[in-house]
Amino acid sequence: MNIICNRVTSHIRLLVFTRNVSVSCRWKNDFQDIIHIEGQEPGIPRYGEREGEDTNLKKARLIYQSRKRGMLENGLLLSTFAHKYLNTFDDKQLKLYDQLINLPSNDWDIFYWATGVKPTPHEFDNEVMDLLKKHIQNEDRQARIMQPDL
Repeated sequence: MNIICNRVTSHIRLLVFTRNVSVSCRWKNDFQDIIHIEGQEPGIPRYGEREGEDTNLKKARLIYQSRKRGMLENGLLLSTFAHKYLNTFDDKQLKLYDQLINLPSNDWDIFYWATGVKPTPHEFDNEVMDLLKKHIQNEDRQARIMQPDL
């Protein structure tokens, strides 16, 4: 299998071609846990807090990450939440939201914590999670069947 990766901003594009294994990538060592041997699960890249990121850029990234989730339910819930609250968040709240949507390795965990199916771990039990839980209760009975326009 030939794996070609291309680093664009902070994203990687992997293209798989044949069955003999070779890797063409300048950043091969940085992303070793993404490239996996047949029969083994790929690792999840570690979350790294972005230092010196402009507030507008951070908000744009968080809106994108809220929309592009591993499961549709979280995409709908988090994109509507981000649309409603992100522009009102201060730097501390932006950091908490960034950690909430990027640290857990499983989208189902976020969903279960926010819906109250499982207790929220101490490190994610904060004011942003409280707002998300309130948002999910949908007391206004808003239709949330589509993500908001960009």
